[in-house]
Amino acid sequence: MDTNTILDTGNTAWMIVSTILVLLMTIPGIALFYGGLVRQKNVLSVIMQCVVIVGVVSILWVAFGYSLVFGTSLMDSESGWGWLAGGFDKVMLRGITPSTLSAGRIPELVFVLFQCMFAVITPALILGAFAERVKFAGFLLFTVLWSVLVYMPMAHWVWGGGFLQQMGAIDFAGGTVVHINAGISALVMAVMAGRRSGYRPGQPMSPHNITFVFMGTAFLWLGWFGFNAGSGLQADGIAANAFLVTHVATCVAALTWMAVDWIHNRKPTTIGACTGAVSGLVAITPAAGTADLLGAFFIGLITPIVCFYMVAVIKPRFKYDDTLDAFGVHGIGGIVGSVLTGVFATQAITGEGGVQGALYGDWHQLWVQVAATVVSVAFSGVMTFILFKVVDRLVGVRVDRRVEEEGLDIYEHGESAYNH
Repeated sequence: MDTNTILDTGNTAWMIVSTILVLLMTIPGIALFYGGLVRQKNVLSVIMQCVVIVGVVSILWVAFGYSLVFGTSLMDSESGWGWLAGGFDKVMLRGITPSTLSAGRIPELVFVLFQCMFAVITPALILGAFAERVKFAGFLLFTVLWSVLVYMPMAHWVWGGGFLQQMGAIDFAGGTVVHINAGISALVMAVMAGRRSGYRPGQPMSPHNITFVFMGTAFLWLGWFGFNAGSGLQADGIAANAFLVTHVATCVAALTWMAVDWIHNRKPTTIGACTGAVSGLVAITPAAGTADLLGAFFIGLITPIVCFYMVAVIKPRFKYDDTLDAFGVHGIGGIVGSVLTGVFATQAITGEGGVQGALYGDWHQLWVQVAATVVSVAFSGVMTFILFKVVDRLVGVRVDRRVEEEGLDIYEHGESAYNH
């Protein structure tokens, strides 16, 4: 009997749990993390955007997104379009039944939903760049177009058999697909949307609820174990390694940011420690299936230093208003993590004959990672620029000055988070 046709109940149980954990990263994780960082008058706008993203992107994903990323009709045909998209053979999950198995001998339906959660959280990360000043209608149209025209092609290129995967790029759980993709888009959106009314470079507006920020960080940290340790699709040693290095890199990054914050601003701050933890989570993501404890330690040490410099020095110098540092943490953290994957990948984790990085003598893998990173940056940046122009022409992006000053919660949603 072919054991590959027999469902693995252990893997299946683990992947169901992982899927739940990744959903927790968006709601309530991102909703609380970003919601706590904005001003009181805009917290519901952030929460609303997160909830709507979950609903809209999930429907797009099961309708045709999964097919475009992981379908095979274009890959198997001679049309030449297989590098761009998977195909249309799995539209509306056609041909997928409860008995259809995916890699890891789990039901393909579980894999569909697990990947759906990645499609959900990626546009949610972009929210942090244009928070407090974008129309709900503009956000909604942009999210739909961006998910279809930016996320889905990138996910296919890296995970669905596209040209970056064929080139040998390593992205275990989303360094390019999720974090660079979202982070670069965040920068473009922040620059094109313009600065918030009253924003002064180098003088950040005070968060309204730091307790929310901590709670959001806790949900992100917890959920990331499903994000990274689940990406191997099996309950095995690679999952265990991903689990370990994710936690260690995050711990090192949180303490490093706290130390830099302490030196730079004379006080260790809660927001600094939380932001550092997120930067570590971001950076270890692409390397979680190939780096060992040494790699986790140095990725967790290097990334928050680079991200802190981008947030505290570069952003004020260039005077762009990346509201909640989506680019400074996710974009830069993703870039650093993607490149360092090509340094710290080791056969101690990947096995004999597996990939290894420059630290262990294989410089080729480092250049592959750099090339994949450059492609991700360029594609995301150009496409976001185009989509911003389209959305601005069709429904408008920026809210009126009065709406911005009074708050998006009341004007856009007719609600107030706190009734006194």
